[in-house]
Amino acid sequence: MENPLLDAQDQTQEHRLLLVTGPSGAGRSTAINALEDIGYEAIDNLPLSLVPRLIDGPPLGRPIALGLDVRNRDFNATTLIELIDTLTRDPRVGLQLLYLDCDPSELIRRYSQTRRRHPLARAETPREGVEMEIDLLAPIRARADHLIDTSEMSPHDLKADIQDWFDNGVASRMAVSVQSFSYKRGLPRGVDMIFDCRFLKNPHWREALRPLDGRDKAVAEYVETDPRFEEFFTRIRDLILMLLPASLEEGKAYLAIAFGCSGGQHRSVAVAEKLGNVLAEAGWPVSKRHRELERKVAAPPQGRTDGTTGVVNA
Repeated sequence: MENPLLDAQDQTQEHRLLLVTGPSGAGRSTAINALEDIGYEAIDNLPLSLVPRLIDGPPLGRPIALGLDVRNRDFNATTLIELIDTLTRDPRVGLQLLYLDCDPSELIRRYSQTRRRHPLARAETPREGVEMEIDLLAPIRARADHLIDTSEMSPHDLKADIQDWFDNGVASRMAVSVQSFSYKRGLPRGVDMIFDCRFLKNPHWREALRPLDGRDKAVAEYVETDPRFEEFFTRIRDLILMLLPASLEEGKAYLAIAFGCSGGQHRSVAVAEKLGNVLAEAGWPVSKRHRELERKVAAPPQGRTDGTTGVVNA
């Protein structure tokens, strides 16, 4: 005897698909492996013409990660965009697109290290292949729900970011990334909002604080003694807390916020840490990254106090 309730549940259950793409060498294989580790059904280099067959049957009960790049047998940007549009319109499908981006110079360096030929430049230099592929993928990058720039990431860093964004149901909500950086090394890529912290008191000029960073309680307290800090932070906190629900309603899958200062060690780190903690306490899935600190080989400063709850330091 048929059960109408079960039939209704089957009809409303979605096929959850995550398309993973980006230029060759940006870390697609690493991302696919990381997704498989957290419970995704991972399929790499499936011909685009076969993707619709995945939703012909009943849902698997777990999300599917599809790795797509120029090595796919029938890959081209127009076909992929048409596929994305078709799947987006299908009420049975919950679709997201993860684009792994990378600076062209870093892609060239990676190819030089591995001495592999670029799939689009078998007889040419890796530079020519990288440039052709980035141009080819530009319209797909613009459609991405999630964009991760792997230019300065190790495979371990990328796996950690994948876990932060997609594990334990995080992908079903909007994920938030809070970052710090140094203006001397340029603006970070792929961020939605940037705030300048260089007007705040600089712990660098205090000898005892100079070797520490903004995760240290003493540094954070010093930055907060600036008479302009409270109003600055309160206004940003209230703005972000207002924008997050609005962005979620608009359909955004992630929001990246960055704070910059001169060296990316003290002020921007302290503010990013504080905002990350506030957002985590408000129930948002948050990852925190400190670009300049990640460059350092030295161990974290002694005396660091990190009372973080529910926040992952990527």
